[in-house]
Amino acid sequence: MSMNASENEQLLQNISHQLCESYRVGPGVSLEGRYGLPQRENVVALLLQVLELLFPGYSGRKIFTEAGRFFQTGELLHEVYAGFVEQITRAITCRPHTKKRDPDCFEKARCCAEKFTAELLNKLAGIRELLKLDIQAALDGDPATKSADEIILAYPGFKAICIYRIAHELYQAPVPLIPRIMSEYAHTQTGIDINPGAKIGTSFFIDHGTGVVVGETAVIGDGVKLYQGVTLGALSFPKDFCGKLIKNIKRHPNIEDDVTIYAGATILGNVTIGKNSVIGGNVWLTKDIVANSKVTFAPADNLIRKHKKETTGDK
Repeated sequence: MSMNASENEQLLQNISHQLCESYRVGPGVSLEGRYGLPQRENVVALLLQVLELLFPGYSGRKIFTEAGRFFQTGELLHEVYAGFVEQITRAITCRPHTKKRDPDCFEKARCCAEKFTAELLNKLAGIRELLKLDIQAALDGDPATKSADEIILAYPGFKAICIYRIAHELYQAPVPLIPRIMSEYAHTQTGIDINPGAKIGTSFFIDHGTGVVVGETAVIGDGVKLYQGVTLGALSFPKDFCGKLIKNIKRHPNIEDDVTIYAGATILGNVTIGKNSVIGGNVWLTKDIVANSKVTFAPADNLIRKHKKETTGDK
């Protein structure tokens, strides 16, 4: 039997009361009376604009010309600056127990946001130089690639590295929330999960890339190459006497210079893989490996049988 209008109204009022009671306690509510959260869509749009500044014209969203390049870059920089100041201010002032706007808090947050934004933009030329080394590493490491243009336009590993290098600068600032929004956007776009807190050296190359995971406290040296499905993760999560996770401790691997890690390898904990080592596919490691080592997985012998070819004939 269907409900009448009065019953529908009562039902909806009851649900509204239940939801408002839930909103009263715990996270997950952003009210207008506060300064609000950073907006994911706006952060992603700003990230794409920064990528445009790093590789002008590659997205096709904005036209760059030789004659007008300086003015076009300046215009885009002004947009990015204003956008980041707003979103970083939101991220800094976002506090679960802040019940009303505090003008002093807002002004301090905005000053910090202006500082962090200026520092990021001032580092863009240096980030671009790092990315050029990453492009060269891909050219040197993948015989299938034909040009730098192909890497910039089509390689998911390179896109993930680009976003990581931007997010990492904000993470170090430190800017809350926004670096993780960027890294998770990269994750959804590429299947590659690089925490913005990881420290990664020059000439980094991720081949194929799907399923790669790099944890927050991982340290990766120069000239490192990862294949798909590699995990640089934590072995365990220590807890305090109250049973809560202990944070801000080193819990992910250290990969020294010129290491190659093949598909499906898993390296866990605060261990060190020595320079010039090669870690084979599907290897599971929880201990240090000295330099110039080669580690391989020795599976059981494959069982190979010839199957009988089915024949058909006329009855």
